Amino acid sequence: MTQPQQQVQPQSRPGQMTAVMRAVASTGPKVLRIGLVRGGRVLEERVIKQRTDVTIGPSEKSMFVLADRSLPSGFKLFELVQGEYVLNFLEEMSGRVALPTGISELQVLKGQARRTDEGAYQLRLTEDSRGKIVVGDTTFLFQFVAPPPVQPKPQLPVAVLRGATGIDWRTTIIAAFAFLAHFLAIGAMYSDWLDPIVDEELSLAGLVDTFDKLPPPPPIEEKVEEVTETATEAKEEAPTTPRPTPSKGKTAPDKGSSGGSMSSAEVAALSNELDQLSMLTLGALASTGPATAGVLQGGDVPTGALDAAAASNAGVGVGGGLKLGSGGGAIRPGQGTGLGSIGTTGKGTEGGTGTVQEVKGPTGNAQVSSSVTVGTVSNAQSVIAGMRAGFRRCYQQALNQNPDIQGSIKLTIRVGPGGEVSGVSATPSGNLPPSVVACVEARARAGQFAPPDGGSAVVQAPVTFVKQ
Repeated sequence: MTQPQQQVQPQSRPGQMTAVMRAVASTGPKVLRIGLVRGGRVLEERVIKQRTDVTIGPSEKSMFVLADRSLPSGFKLFELVQGEYVLNFLEEMSGRVALPTGISELQVLKGQARRTDEGAYQLRLTEDSRGKIVVGDTTFLFQFVAPPPVQPKPQLPVAVLRGATGIDWRTTIIAAFAFLAHFLAIGAMYSDWLDPIVDEELSLAGLVDTFDKLPPPPPIEEKVEEVTETATEAKEEAPTTPRPTPSKGKTAPDKGSSGGSMSSAEVAALSNELDQLSMLTLGALASTGPATAGVLQGGDVPTGALDAAAASNAGVGVGGGLKLGSGGGAIRPGQGTGLGSIGTTGKGTEGGTGTVQEVKGPTGNAQVSSSVTVGTVSNAQSVIAGMRAGFRRCYQQALNQNPDIQGSIKLTIRVGPGGEVSGVSATPSGNLPPSVVACVEARARAGQFAPPDGGSAVVQAPVTFVKQ
């Protein structure tokens, strides 16, 4: 036995929203306001400004697209018939609708609805109607609302339309002067009118003093090159024997002759013979004879040529009375000499050119090691190793002046927060001059380390200078 359905009694008193909507003065036919709810969330809300049909279905041409294949394509949920909306619903749809007679379920309203040829139920709606229609998992909420006001067409401002004649010149001039006053005030604040006068000469003097206090640059290592020079040997000059000058005058008479003075004819003949003897002596002492060789080798003066000249017919014919020694030969102390050893000798030859080499001085070397005593510096060893060439140049310059210097320097380098060298102290040992110590300190101050972990660090770097 089928239990009769209980009809919901219509409410005699409208709801609060209905009362508010009725109180609003109507400005024309109301339009539909539809909200799409799915899973408890409002996914879409739309106001149908133009009174037209509202379609649903799987077709993309529908106003609301649903994935429900049971719906026909483009099903008219709300249809405009003779200027009024009607609600079309199917058997599988559910929901409630508020009519002037009250709120009723769709299942109850089927008896009041008209059946269409497509099998749908058609229910006429009024402008006060509202409700919800459930289609599968989608719910449509609808109501009739007053149409939104028509947006006016954008128009230009009146001042633009009127042109320059509509400008408020009084306000414009006041604004222009206000902007000008503000710009002048800002310019006066940022100008240098109130700054004190700077003495340029004093500034330049301070700049020069700053440059004077800068440390000297590290010395540049110079290569020592061998210099070859060509020298020419000096020619050896052979000592020349002075020409003997015969003394003219009276000669002592020979022992074999009778005593008495010589006549003028005999004196003239003797003088002539002495002149010839001088010429022969010069010929015997020429550069091709043994006399020159004797003079150049041992410093002995041969007199054999004099004896031969005296025994010849050109000389004084006294049977070799000019013998200066027994058997000729060179004159030596305590020995007799003669002129029989005269021969032929050659003259000396000139020497050639040679190569002069400059003697190279000692070469200096610098041995460097490093250790971080305070803090941590990641690249301390590599930075100290990079200073080794500069240390070696400092030592080499001093070594060129004094080849006996050597020793060592213990450097204490203080590193600042940014890796810069904030201070250097040097402790020398050995006989290193102050110039080497100052040069090494200047090279260490020019170093740049990585920022230390603790904000500062101290690096110990002993440098040993040795000669090679």
